[in-house]
Amino acid sequence: MAGFNQSTNDGSGPSKETAHPPKLHTRPVTGMIVLVGGLFALLLGMGVSIAFGAKEIDLATVWQSIFSFDSSLTEHLVIMELRLPRVLGGVMVGASFAVAGAIMQGMTRNPLADSGLLGLNAGAAFMMALCFAFMPGMPFLFLIMYAFLGAALGAGIVFGIGSLARGGLTPVRLVLAGAAVSALLAALTDGISLYFQIGQDLAYFYAGGLSGTKWLHLKIMIPWALAAIVAALIMSRSLTLLSLGDEVASGLGQRTGVTKIVCSIIVLILAGSSVAVVGAVGFVGLIIPHLARYLVGVDYRWIIPCSAVLGGLLVVLSDLAARIINPPYEMPIGAIIAVLGVPFFLYLARRERREL
Repeated sequence: MAGFNQSTNDGSGPSKETAHPPKLHTRPVTGMIVLVGGLFALLLGMGVSIAFGAKEIDLATVWQSIFSFDSSLTEHLVIMELRLPRVLGGVMVGASFAVAGAIMQGMTRNPLADSGLLGLNAGAAFMMALCFAFMPGMPFLFLIMYAFLGAALGAGIVFGIGSLARGGLTPVRLVLAGAAVSALLAALTDGISLYFQIGQDLAYFYAGGLSGTKWLHLKIMIPWALAAIVAALIMSRSLTLLSLGDEVASGLGQRTGVTKIVCSIIVLILAGSSVAVVGAVGFVGLIIPHLARYLVGVDYRWIIPCSAVLGGLLVVLSDLAARIINPPYEMPIGAIIAVLGVPFFLYLARRERREL
């Protein structure tokens, strides 16, 4: 897609491309339509998701419970204590995964980049398995911190292995390293789960789901996620230039090393906190940034906010579908999203192979 195969300076001296900021293919009008329409669809989806459940509740009651809460009414309690935190968790997780994927794709110029494909999710899940096994009853705040460390561990191993190959990192090579490392970490997680008999605790994180989301989780996650998304918006211009190539960004005065470090920290916060809440859900960060880029162009000042809105919408609708497909049982939202993500990944991988 546009933005991943831009020409760069050949090293012979300052080029015209680096003398002035390159003209980017953007669609600001479309971006505004996507943002407004996406927010409207997101609010509608949230309302429908809150209303639907074992006991269906009309939208008027949902509105009343949020803005005129009455603790004496059972329906209001169900909405405020169970359904609203679940839906808000879905919005934040979807936005976080999507923004993390957008940043990774822009930073590495790799259209296959996604926190689930590059070892971050598996690393976070592995670290959480260690916490369940050796430090049971750990407060959720510390669990998130260890999830950050696990995500960093997974990403570090993937990039390290991918860099060892002759010719350096390529999109397909990076994904292959990510698949191998993710499989290794998943196997270690399974071994810990069996040995310490914590499989029931980890099953939730394997499949991915929002049913266990509580206000406590959101109070800890939301400040981290919002701060990281705001930081991503602040870094969006630098990320746009970085997506054109290191030489172009350096020629325009960007400190590419600092930009990459800051963006990496943002990705670790977004992916780690999301895995701690919902589990190892993949493909959100792969699908949504490509959709946003297709709609609004290559400027990350539009890609990031649109990805956040569309990512939240995808997870909320996937969670709703997970409850509709086989009631009263729930499907894992990871499986729902994978139905869309796997064919999309195969399409991208085949296209990248043709371009090599």
